[in-house]
Amino acid sequence: MIKRFIIAIILLVLICGGIVGFNMFRDKAIQQYFANMPVVPLTVSTVKVEPVTWTPGIEAIGTVSASQGVSLTVETTGVVKEILFKANDRVEQGQLLVRLDDAVEQADLAAAKTQAALDAMALERAQALRKSGAGTQVTLDAASAAASSSKSQVTKTQALADQKLLRAPFSGIVGIPKIDLGQYLAPGNPVVSLQNVDTMRVDFTVPEQQFPNLKMGQPVAFGLTADDMPYKGSITGIDPRIDPSSRLVSVRSEVVNPDARLTPGQFLQVRVEQPKEDGVIAVPQTALTTSLYGDYVYVVRPAEKKPAAPAAGKDGQAAAAEQPKDKGPELAAYQVFVKTGRRSDGRIEITDGVKPGEQIVTAGQNRLSNGAPVKVDNAIDPSKLVGKESGSK
Repeated sequence: MIKRFIIAIILLVLICGGIVGFNMFRDKAIQQYFANMPVVPLTVSTVKVEPVTWTPGIEAIGTVSASQGVSLTVETTGVVKEILFKANDRVEQGQLLVRLDDAVEQADLAAAKTQAALDAMALERAQALRKSGAGTQVTLDAASAAASSSKSQVTKTQALADQKLLRAPFSGIVGIPKIDLGQYLAPGNPVVSLQNVDTMRVDFTVPEQQFPNLKMGQPVAFGLTADDMPYKGSITGIDPRIDPSSRLVSVRSEVVNPDARLTPGQFLQVRVEQPKEDGVIAVPQTALTTSLYGDYVYVVRPAEKKPAAPAAGKDGQAAAAEQPKDKGPELAAYQVFVKTGRRSDGRIEITDGVKPGEQIVTAGQNRLSNGAPVKVDNAIDPSKLVGKESGSK
C-alpha cells in the first residue's frame, strides 16, 4: 500500500514538473519569436527644418462696407410720377432717379419767371428815364428792388421744384426700388439704396497688445478664407481709444474692389502685414502635436540599434548560427518637445527644440510613438498641398 502511494506521488511530481517545464519553454519560445520578429516601419512624410523669411501678421475678422453708401429718400411730400432706374443699375453722380408730381411747382416757377422778366423790363425803362432826366431816383430804386425780389423768387421756386427730383449724390450701384408709380411719399420714406462698391471699407478690431504694431498706411490683406487673401489694401484709420469693456482697438482700412466680389455687410479674413524677419525657424502647423504635457514634434533620425536576443538551441545554449541577421529599420521617429511662437500662413514659429537641418514628421504622426521605426515617403505631403492650393486660388 505504501509502495503504491509513493509511486503515485512520484508520478504526480513528474506530471507537474512536465507542465511547468512546458509552460516555461512555451513562454521562452514566444519571447524569442517576438524578439526576433521584424518590425514593420510606419510610412510618414517629413520636411527639412530650415530658416525662412518670416512675415508676421495680425489676424482679425472684419466687416465690409461701401466707401460711400446711403439709403436715398425724398426731401418733400409728393406722388411718384417717374422711376428712372432699375435694380442694380450703375448710376452717375447727379443722375435723375425719381421724379415726383411737380405740376404745381412748375406752374409757380413759370409765373415767377414771367414776373421776373416783367420787373427786369421795368428796371431797364427806369434806368433809361433816369439817364434822360425824366425819371426820379426813387422810381429807379423801386424798380431795382422789384427786379431783385423777382429774381430771388425764381430761385426759390426753382429750389422747391428741384425738391421733387431725386438725384444720385455720387456714382455707384442702386439696389432694389422700394417705391411704385403713384405712391405717395413723405420725407424719410426709403426709396433705394445707393452703394459705391469700387472702393470698400473694412472695419475690424485687434487686441490692445497689438496696438503699438499698428500704423497708418500699413498694408493689409483680405480674403474670404485665411488661405486665400487676394485683396490688398491699407490702414486708413486707427481709433486712438481702446474700448474698456472689450480691450479691443477699432481699425479701418480701404480695399479696391475691381471685380465687385466684395459686398457691403460681408465678413472677411483680415491680416495686417508686419515687417519681414530673416532667419526664423518655422515649420508646417501639421507637424505640431499638442498634449497635456506640452507641444511636441517627431524628429526622424537614424535608429538606435538594440542587441538581438539570443536564440535557444536544443540544449539551451545560444545558437548563434540560427539567429536572423539584423534587418531592422534604418530610421526612427523620436518625440521632441518644443516651444512655439507666432503662427502665420499655415506655419508656426519654433523658438526652441529643433535645429536647422533636422527632418520632422508632417504627416502620419498620429500612429507614432517615441522611437518607432519609420519609412519616409514625401510623395504626399499635406503641408505642401495646402501651399499649392493657396497659391492656385
